[in-house]
Amino acid sequence: MDNSISMKVKKKDINAISWGSNAVLNLMFVIYTIVCLGPLALVIAISFTDETEIIIKGYSFIPRKFLVEAYDYILKAGDSIWRAYGVSVFVTLVGTAISLLVICMYAYPLSRQSFKYKSFFSFLTYFTMIFGGGLVPWVMVYTQLFRIKDSIWILIFPYLMNAWFVMIMRTFFKTTVHESIIESARIDGAGEFRTFFVIVLPLCRAGLATIGLFCTLNYWNDWWLPLVFVTDRKYFNIQYLMYQTLSSIQFLTSSSASFSQSSKVLGELPSESARMAIAVVSIGPIIFAYPFFQKYFVKGLTVGAVKG
Repeated sequence: MDNSISMKVKKKDINAISWGSNAVLNLMFVIYTIVCLGPLALVIAISFTDETEIIIKGYSFIPRKFLVEAYDYILKAGDSIWRAYGVSVFVTLVGTAISLLVICMYAYPLSRQSFKYKSFFSFLTYFTMIFGGGLVPWVMVYTQLFRIKDSIWILIFPYLMNAWFVMIMRTFFKTTVHESIIESARIDGAGEFRTFFVIVLPLCRAGLATIGLFCTLNYWNDWWLPLVFVTDRKYFNIQYLMYQTLSSIQFLTSSSASFSQSSKVLGELPSESARMAIAVVSIGPIIFAYPFFQKYFVKGLTVGAVKG
């Protein structure tokens, strides 16, 4: 009895973290958090700062003159910003949902031992992770074959499939969903689709939340697809609109054109504080999405399939 108690104490001492190590780790995480949140805090402070104060005294974490004119500019800027915002929201929601469905329906058969062509389709996935067709064939596929240039779908289709995400979900299916569950569902008369949607997916919420978060970030932060495929302004998303505004300002400030013409165009562009306000508005949904996905991380990790 005494030996078993001493063994437990020894194991606890081996796995325990000392007070000094715990303090160092906490300090490192605090510093890392400050470094990550510092730029965001600066952007928010600039968005509430008077433009004249920014020009004269530069950036500051504490607004010297608190104003909300930048956000008034967004509200009164017309349809361009809000249309771009709506495009980003639609593309992110629809694209994430379809992308999750496509990735999971491709990864699930690869996780099944009974799938006859598992090796072939796994090879296709590995091959696309190593080799790519290049930019020109990629553009030709969507412009000449599918012909979806200058449409809302060109912002969705290129990101529907991701080989790395398929590998993650395949591993998650193999480690989470035991073969005995599939066999039990088959004995009860469930087909493949019913087993997949009713049994498998609810057990893999943690994996779905992880891949869903990655897909959401890909769609929301994307500005490359509008740059390559979109010329119609009604399909610009908020990220590309910000990129285009910054590029226009940089070009006008460095251009050798006449000063009067450049200053006239610059006067029509949003000020520094207004551009920061657009950035704050654009990152809002992503910040609120993290707690939603975190809830499913916890649920998915605590939900088990085979007990005992």
